Amino acid sequence: MTVLTGRAPTWHTHSPAAFWRERLRPFRTRRLLEVHLLVLTLCAAVAVSALLISYRQTQQAAQALASREAPAVQGLAATRLAVLRADWEAGFLVKADLADVAGSGETYRAQLSAADQGLSRIADRTDQDLGTVNGLLASYSSSITLGMATYRDQPLMRQQKLAEAHSLLTRDPVGLAPRLDQLQRNQLRHAEDTATMGWVQRSGWWLAELALAALALTLLSALFVLRDRCGRDWNPYLIAAFALTVLLAIVPLLTASSAQDDLDSVRADLRRITDISRQDYSSGVEPAQAQRTVTEQSEEVRRELADDTWTGRVYQGTLIGGLLAVVLPAVGLGLRLDNDYWRRR
Repeated sequence: MTVLTGRAPTWHTHSPAAFWRERLRPFRTRRLLEVHLLVLTLCAAVAVSALLISYRQTQQAAQALASREAPAVQGLAATRLAVLRADWEAGFLVKADLADVAGSGETYRAQLSAADQGLSRIADRTDQDLGTVNGLLASYSSSITLGMATYRDQPLMRQQKLAEAHSLLTRDPVGLAPRLDQLQRNQLRHAEDTATMGWVQRSGWWLAELALAALALTLLSALFVLRDRCGRDWNPYLIAAFALTVLLAIVPLLTASSAQDDLDSVRADLRRITDISRQDYSSGVEPAQAQRTVTEQSEEVRRELADDTWTGRVYQGTLIGGLLAVVLPAVGLGLRLDNDYWRRR
């Protein structure tokens, strides 16, 4: 009994409650509650604003990547591979003496058509000027068609037109392939910038989490003051606000982190697609396999970017929860101040 009696005063003297009670002792109760109300309102407003803005930026990055950036990167890769395959197919037909066989040129013509359609589809998804590339593609298509079809009975003219088409395709730095390569580098860099969380957004998340931590601590302090100074039971508004604050600190952050992981995965896939399309296919290696790989990788990117409804629901929940996090503390402390102090003026 002696030991237990000796320990109890020590705990009551050095407990967190005793420490905080001592810190608040010089201040009047009414002033304490009014300061808590002001701090709660400011912390909630800052936390909710930073949280919504940061979360919305992640959403907008995913939407921009799905609607513009990823299709543009994929379209440029597909266009480059289609042109390279058309050139490969035409060269193979000439080397195998199959250029004059009926129906033998369907593949390279189909690839040229696919390249033209690819550029048309991405025209409204990129800010880059595609006029020069479109002109080069038209010139290349004209030269290779003349060499393969029009001058089939004139070997020298055929050779000259095919050489002209190959020069239009490969001449560095003004050929079709080098210009497509530059467009791909620029578009990939733009897509990676869109998918990457910048320092401003990271700062927003840090600000939101710090403000939510301050909000939670202030709520605990307000509950302590109400019980210690006013002899009141636990305020249900403040308890609900505290639980909501904990949820706001965890759920949006985890959701945004998961969404950012998806964006990082998409960024890596887009780089892989671009690297595959920029390989050297002039050594006789058929680019058809690269086309299949790029198509499969593009489908994977579309699947990763398609399912974003859950992030929208979390954003709506964060918006509602944020409004409640602002209102509940104000109501809880406002009612208590009104009943105990403000009506007695």
